[in-house]
Amino acid sequence: MCADPKYKTNIRTITELPQSNYFINNMFLRLSEEALVGFDEDWLVLCAPGYEHPNPKEVGLRQGNFSILNFTKKIVLIGGSAYTGEIKKGIFSALNMILPTEHNVLPMHCSANVGENGETAIFFGLSGTGKTTLSADPERKLIGDDEHGWTKENTIFNFEGDCYAKVIDLTEEKEPDIFRAIKPGALLENIILNEDKSVDYFDSSITQNTRVSYPIEHIDNIQVPSFAGNPKNIFFLTCDAFGGLPPVSKLTPGQAAYHFISGYTAKAAGTEAGITEPVPSFSACFGSPFMPLHPTVYAEMLSVKMVESGVNVWLVNTGWSGGSYGEGSRMKLTYTRRMISAVLNGELDKVELTQDAIFGLHIPKYIEDIPAKILNPINAWKDKGKYISKAIQLAHSFHINFEKFESQANEQILEGGPLIDEHHHLEESI
Repeated sequence: MCADPKYKTNIRTITELPQSNYFINNMFLRLSEEALVGFDEDWLVLCAPGYEHPNPKEVGLRQGNFSILNFTKKIVLIGGSAYTGEIKKGIFSALNMILPTEHNVLPMHCSANVGENGETAIFFGLSGTGKTTLSADPERKLIGDDEHGWTKENTIFNFEGDCYAKVIDLTEEKEPDIFRAIKPGALLENIILNEDKSVDYFDSSITQNTRVSYPIEHIDNIQVPSFAGNPKNIFFLTCDAFGGLPPVSKLTPGQAAYHFISGYTAKAAGTEAGITEPVPSFSACFGSPFMPLHPTVYAEMLSVKMVESGVNVWLVNTGWSGGSYGEGSRMKLTYTRRMISAVLNGELDKVELTQDAIFGLHIPKYIEDIPAKILNPINAWKDKGKYISKAIQLAHSFHINFEKFESQANEQILEGGPLIDEHHHLEESI
């Protein structure tokens, strides 16, 4: 693990199932035969999907299956789960403790790519928001699609040696790089096959979380080795199922810290059992379950890095526009790509921004090839009053979620939240 040799971490894995071992070969950086001579691991991963503890409560477990990290013995222990993502997230969680405390490196749940001019772009986001899709840009070299470190030497490096992409509703037209990367060597997970043995990418009967892992070399345009310099732009990706957030907006430093700590996206109806309408979902630092330290530790490290590098931070909504889930429509991928391109090529440096009244976000008034009415979300809704109601409801959710961080957040961060009074009740705000 860790493409920057200064931070290399050796991982030994012992697996019950061959597919788990195959996933690891895809996922982690692959060593040469010479490098394997005298190999000494820093961490050990034991993966036994066939074992569930018969008496979980006797040993302090809630249930028979488990994923356990022991930082003293440096072991990741997985039992009762064949989902290969547990392996990668176990090591990611370990690095999220080790890198900040021992090396002053900021670990990030993000994808990253770099342009011909050497400018790096970082894409933060929870599952389903578009990290893998949007970082796979034929005009830019892919550094990695999920987990990176930002070093004190001002480099961005990939933790891994592969990509791990969602494939629900995958088509070659929408996501050509990912679609074409599914070839011998790739490993599909949770998918359903048609009678002719072809993959039905639209079948979510097992889960919405259908996946493929493939060596990063399956992507044509990659950065070798997998690290580059400081970023010029950072994107926070969210899939807002309420249709309240603009498709692209520029954040102040305070807003950037606030939204990083919040880590917002939304669960749309049908994504999980029992969810019948959109539900806001917050995961601090866009990866709370995998972050052992307090979120403000990572946020403060990010803020320092942002100031030192003079980076621009953008909030990008890949979710709904013109209405919430079931009424509006999901933002076209072509539009999102065009907006990100406008940021990266400097177009938006010359465009006037307007501040929205509910979230305080700074929205560009014009982007070439993008319908003007979708840039400010209220203009995309036919019923403006309904938009205001939904947006205030979402803003209220932000405030409620952030209450647990208020005691350790400075004034600048607190002022980065939605503009509505955090103590207002929703009914009063409407």
